Formats: sequence, C-alpha cells, structure tokens
Amino acid sequence: MRINNYIILLFSASLFLGCSGTSKIPEGDLLYVGHTISVKKGEEPKKVRKKIKSELDGLIRPKPNKSFLGLRPSIFFYNLIGEAKKEKGFKHWVKYKLGEEPVLMSKVDLNYNQKVIQNYVENRGFFNAISKADSIKKGKKAKANYEVALNAQYKIKSVVFPKDSILLGKEIKLLEENSFLKVGNAYDLDHIKNERSRIDLKLKERGFYYFNEDYLLIQVDSTVAKHEVDLLVKIKNNIPEKAKIQYSINTIYVYPSFNLKRDTVSKRKMDTIKYGDITIMDNKTVFKPFIFDKTLLFNKQDLYNRTTHNLSLNRLITLGTFKFVKNEFKENNTSKNELDVYYYLTPLPKKSIQVEALAKTNSANYSGTELNINWSNRNLFKGAELLNISAFTGIEVQVSGQNKGFNVYRFGGEASLIWPRFISPFQMSSGSAYVPKTKASLSYEYQLRTKLYSLKTFNSSFGYLWKENERKEHNLSLVNIAYTSPNDVSELYQSQIDENASLQKVIDRQLIFGTTYTYTYTNTMLKNKKNNIYFKGGIDFSGNSLGLLLGGNDETPKNLLGVPFSQYSKLEFEFRHYYNFNKETTLASRIIVGGGIPYGNSKDLPFIKQFFIGGTSSVRAFRARSIGPGTFDGSTVTDNSFLPDQSGDLKLEFSTELRAKIYKIVKGAVFVDAGNIWLLNETTEKPGAEFTGQFLNQLAVGTGLGLRFDFNFLVLRTDLAFPLRKPYLPKGSQWVIDDIKFSDGAWRKENLIFNVAIGYPF
Repeated sequence: MRINNYIILLFSASLFLGCSGTSKIPEGDLLYVGHTISVKKGEEPKKVRKKIKSELDGLIRPKPNKSFLGLRPSIFFYNLIGEAKKEKGFKHWVKYKLGEEPVLMSKVDLNYNQKVIQNYVENRGFFNAISKADSIKKGKKAKANYEVALNAQYKIKSVVFPKDSILLGKEIKLLEENSFLKVGNAYDLDHIKNERSRIDLKLKERGFYYFNEDYLLIQVDSTVAKHEVDLLVKIKNNIPEKAKIQYSINTIYVYPSFNLKRDTVSKRKMDTIKYGDITIMDNKTVFKPFIFDKTLLFNKQDLYNRTTHNLSLNRLITLGTFKFVKNEFKENNTSKNELDVYYYLTPLPKKSIQVEALAKTNSANYSGTELNINWSNRNLFKGAELLNISAFTGIEVQVSGQNKGFNVYRFGGEASLIWPRFISPFQMSSGSAYVPKTKASLSYEYQLRTKLYSLKTFNSSFGYLWKENERKEHNLSLVNIAYTSPNDVSELYQSQIDENASLQKVIDRQLIFGTTYTYTYTNTMLKNKKNNIYFKGGIDFSGNSLGLLLGGNDETPKNLLGVPFSQYSKLEFEFRHYYNFNKETTLASRIIVGGGIPYGNSKDLPFIKQFFIGGTSSVRAFRARSIGPGTFDGSTVTDNSFLPDQSGDLKLEFSTELRAKIYKIVKGAVFVDAGNIWLLNETTEKPGAEFTGQFLNQLAVGTGLGLRFDFNFLVLRTDLAFPLRKPYLPKGSQWVIDDIKFSDGAWRKENLIFNVAIGYPF
C-alpha cells in the first residue's frame, strides 16, 4: 500500500512539474512568467496613475504563457510531443493548437521595454518621468519588474493657429473653434495626431483634394513656463502647390459597361450621352441616364468634398447592380483648379438563378429544411430595377414539445420588384450613402399542419425602404394586404375547438388591409466598443380607412369580398444591449414590449398578429408558445396530445445572457429569461388571462446553460433550461426554486427543456 502511495506521489509530482512548464527549460535560461509595473505616487490623481499602469501593461512584450492555478498546460502539451514533421495531423494539432512554446527570459529585452515605457509616458506629457527595469529570479522562473515615476504632467498653455494670408492658411484658421487641443488640457501626442487628421479631413470637405496631414506641423514649446507648453499649428514649408489649391468639379464621366479584364475606355468607340451635368460613355444604352443623376451627388462647379465622394461611391455599390465600382479624379486640362470625375462601373450579370438548401428553426420550437429557388433580373427596365421571383418548399418538425408529431409542410412563392429610388407623386430624395428604394411584392404560401388543417395565405405590399446611414434604417409599407383562408380542417382539430373555442381563431378567414412602419437603430457592427445596442420599433395599423368608409362594429362586422376585415392598432419595441468585457466575453440583454388593440370591425387581433412567448428564442425554460396568457394554464384545457398555441394582445419579455469563449469554436452561455403575454379583456374561456396591475407578479422565469458552436458560416446553439417561476401555479407557490431536484427523473422529465436552434437567441 505504501508503494502505491509513493507511485501516486511520484506521478503527481511529475505531472505538476510538466504542467508548471519548467521541466525542459534549457540550461542557463529561465521560464518567463510575466511582469509587474509600479507607478510611483506623485502629484497625479490615483485615477491617472491607474490608467497609465493599465495602458503600459498592454505594451510590454513578450506575453508570458497562460497559466491556470500556477500550472501551464499549454507548455505540457508542447513538450509532450516531439518534433511534428508535418504541418497538419494529430501531433501538429496537439503541439501547436493545444500546446504553446515556452516563453524564455532570454527573449525578454528589458532595455527595449523600458524605452517603450519612457516613450509612452513622455507622449502623455510626463516629460520629466524616470523609468527603470530589472528582473527577479525564483527557481527556474523569472519575472520582469518595471518602475516609473511620472513627476508632473505638462498642460497646454496656448494653441496658435496660422495667420497666413494665403487661402489655405485662412481655411485652417477657420477650423480653430472645434480643435481637439484645448488650453488647460494635458499634453497628449495622440491628441496632436488626431488634430492633424481632423484638419486634413475638414480641408478635404472644402476642396483641398491634394492636401495631406503630413503637410501640417504642430510645434511644441515646453520652455514657456513651468510644466506648460505652447502649441503652434503651422503649414510646412515647400509643400506642393497643388496642396494649396481649392478644387471644384468640372465634368462628370460615367462608363457603365467597363470591363476590368480589358481596356474598355481607350480601345472601343463610345457613344456620348449628355444628361444634365453627367456625360455617359457607352456603346449601347444599358442603363437609362437618369439613374446616375439620382445616384451621384456631385454637381458641376461644386467644391470637391470627400464626404460627397465617398457617399457617391457607396450609393453606386448599394444599387446592387454593379460588381466593381472604380473612381478617379483628374485635373481638367483647361483649368488648374478644376477636377474631372470618372466612374468606371462593371455590371453584374443581368439575370441569375440561385438554388439554396437551408436548415432552419423558428420561435415555435420547430426545426426543418427548406429548398429555395431564386431568379433575378437586376436591370429590368434599364433603371437598375431588381426583379426577384422565388419559389420554396420545406418541412418543419418539433423534436420535442407539445406539437411533436404535428409536422408542418410549406410551399409557395414570391415576386418582388425594387426600384432604386422613391416612386411617389411627391418630390422625395435622399443624400445618404444608401440609395432609397421602393418595393412592391406579391406572395402566396400553402401551409399544411398534418392531422389538423391547412392554410392558404396571400400577401401583397407596396412601400419604401431607406437608410440614413449604416446605423439607422426605415421601412414604410404604405399598403399591406394579407388574406388567409383555411382548408381541410380535421375532425381532431374540430374536436379541439369544441373543447377550446379560442382555437377557432387560428383557422378563421382573415383580411388585413393596413400600413406598417419599422425603425431600426444599431451600432453592433462596431466591434471595438464596450457597449453595443440594437433597437427596433414598429407600428402596424389595419382597417382604419375601410372602417371610415364602410363602418362596422365587432358585433356585426362588415365584410369586404365576403370576408370581415380586421381593424386594429399594434406597437412593438425591442431593445438589446451588449456589454463587451473583452473580445471573448459578452453580457447580452434584451427587453421586448408589445401591445395590440382591436376596435371597430374586430373584437380580437388577427391570430397572425397576436403575441406568443416561450421557445428557443424566447423564455427557453418553457416549451414554445406554452406560457400564459397571464396565469392561465393551457395544459389543463385538453387531455389530447395536441396542445394549442397560447396567444395574447400584450407582451413583456426580458432576457440576459452571459456569453464566454470556452475553446476556439465553442462558446458557453448562462442565461435568465422572463416574460408573459396577456389579453386585454377578460374571458371565461381563459380565467386569469386578463392584464391587470399585478402583471409583474405573473411573469414566467427560467434559467439555464448553453453551448454555441460557431462554424463561421453558421452558429449551432444548444440550451438546457428549467423554470424558476411558473405563473399558472396557485398564488404563493409560483416560485419553484425549492422544488429543483436534478437527481429526480420525474422532475427532469417535467421541467428540463432542451433546445436546439441555429443562430443566437438575440
């Protein structure tokens, strides 16, 4: 027994030494385990010293091997494998993916790091700073120590802009008011660099096409006073004459059939088409001239402007018609202060066909496949109009849930036509980087829910889409018509209706004739921000004009084409916040608030416009559409295996999720979800479903863990969740935290919900 203990002790010691990373350090060298930085206390506020220390930490090189509880498993795996002769395979993967080469003290240049520290603090205005560097050895390990005394930070005493009589100097002087350099602020080299860039950008907005920020000099005089500096903004001597000239636009040339593979400008005869200030060079009229007049923002005699330059390029790209967009400016031969503008455009193929096979999931916990065939014509009427005709077919099934076995089969098609401009009797235009669009669409879908019913749905719409910038987007559908008609209602479903009359709403014929508007704001494309947000708000009105013309009330609704038209107003808002601790860890939160009010010709909201909650992208601890409304328990309605989708007129939902990288493509998540739906009016069919002042005490709450497998082209998500609060239980018993028993099979069967989905929940 004692021998076995010795063997275990020896094995443990060997493993510890291997994981500690010191077992195979070359003779005479040491394992580098990191550094410390000490910023001595001086006159500076503690906040300044803390910030300087944090920024210096990120500058020190090299980085040590990562450790966990004093162990360095990456070095262990590196040493475990000998030479990996091939650049792929299991050995290479273990040595260079799991493993990491030891960072040795011999690779650490203390003098270089000390100079980096000294240079950095001087650039922050600590001209009298003193820095030192040394190292400490302990066994086979070594650590670098850096010490810096900041002393006093220099402040800006004055900022002097040019007083030249030349045009360039006068223009720079006009930019003084919004300078980044302010009297009394601390000296900072980055602020000086940013000021030069700011002036350069502003001058390019004022016609100085050939100017460059390197032509500016900001001199620093630190002798004017104790711990103060004067800054003098100057134009360098002997800069090119072109840089001093303010250029305006002369002729605008467009080559709409340019081919990158050959010189289609000089080797082919071109027809010349004049349209306003634009000259179109082409051997055939592929595009109508007006499209370029609406897309390009420069006009003859305009001063050159960098923003207008970039906006015009972006508008050409977002037309969706050109594969490549090339642009250049040339000095006009007859005027030294005018530029000719050239746009070389390579069209995409006019017609194309695309076949897609998709895997998908939806909020009702259904997963399935879909086949899409899309045919496009990118220049239907020679005005860059986009015609899309698509057909689809698919199947969706519930792997687990109350509707398991009731598969959904779908097929249908859609035709849409997009004009890259506003089609309107009123004058409408947009000067943003995105071309405004008018869209008309017509679609049909046939949906079969096996054993239950089928639905035929027709949709048509006409409206506008436009973006102010990359963050703000608008979608206004002036006319939105939807007609739904049921077929083949089964005896099973009819028997369900006899037990639960609200199921009739699902298969009622519906006619929606309304207007919708959505506004979206997001900055999630900015990856380096600490905080990212997403907001989407929408309004939906239906039947108001018909109500005025035809009248009608919910007791004796008026018909249009033999179908009662729906009349309601609906609002829905969604806000998301992403707090990025670092590139690998994010706290994501979401709140959804929605409400719809039927009136006039309708007693209830149309089923397709009602709110649902629960499922893979909602409150994940409850099965899809199984929560509410209010404290109503839908599972008690019927003993049959099929359970109805619960719907409501109002919705409130919260979610927060901590996402962290576990290993390469694998991320983990811990989440808490809460929410419910309610009905506006009391109903005997669903006791407890009405919205009251006690709504916060009626929220369903759940929590769980999840894994996200990020394959770049898709994210596969798995979540395991369980409820913390069940709103349908008797008052005082709704919190079920004390009932949690993971070891109990009956509890697991009733409460554990496993979700599989594609993409993040939000």
